[in-house]
Amino acid sequence: MINHFFYKKIYSNIHKSPSKLSEVTSQILYGENFKILSKNKNWIKIRTLFDNYIGYIKNGDYTSGNKPTHKVFILKANIFSKPNNKTKYFLPFASKISIIQENKKFIEFEKNKWIKKKDVNKIKHREKDYLKILKLFLKTKYTWGGKSFNGIDCSAILQLFFYYNEKFFPRDTKNQIKYSKKNIKRKTYKKGDVIYWNGHVAICINSTKLIHAYGSKKKVIIMNIKKTILEIKNNVNLNIIRKRNINEY
Repeated sequence: MINHFFYKKIYSNIHKSPSKLSEVTSQILYGENFKILSKNKNWIKIRTLFDNYIGYIKNGDYTSGNKPTHKVFILKANIFSKPNNKTKYFLPFASKISIIQENKKFIEFEKNKWIKKKDVNKIKHREKDYLKILKLFLKTKYTWGGKSFNGIDCSAILQLFFYYNEKFFPRDTKNQIKYSKKNIKRKTYKKGDVIYWNGHVAICINSTKLIHAYGSKKKVIIMNIKKTILEIKNNVNLNIIRKRNINEY
């Protein structure tokens, strides 16, 4: 029995329990693979194959047999009903698609669904520069459980760098901390340092500034490292509990 599916809608919230009123813990993106653990008429309990994340999504909008050829490399790729006929819909960053047909400028990935070639890379592409990915989300609204152009949280923005590069990395901050067994002892900061608090994570873009999806500012923002550390201490009484460089994962 086949139990390997991929999601076939722009994205969906993943809920903690089978109810639209339940907490949104994450999201599943177009082309993301998962297994079905159980289902009923309205809901399916899934485990995503990339990070083994478990939760509930609405029953529908998935299929089997996906062999992606390309993936989205902008914040949101406009979907066209035919070349040059733009719709109001978008595919989020890191969505994985399969080509049906193509022309000079466009790729058709489903019947009457096209995106621009310049918005995607081949599926085997790897992006070593994490800042190219993180900066795509600058000014994106902070949303608990989000990982798309409509909203993103602090752990998702980091995980998406690894997801795009097809390298395992946990979804939630608490599990990212456990996964980050090494701890940087130095008091200074440098590009690529990942700073963890209990329930929050930020990534240094140089020795003085960091980028993070920050609930207090309600968006993805670049801030001064020392001021951020002080603000988090003063506002919620949290100290740094771990540091790790992104290049050491």
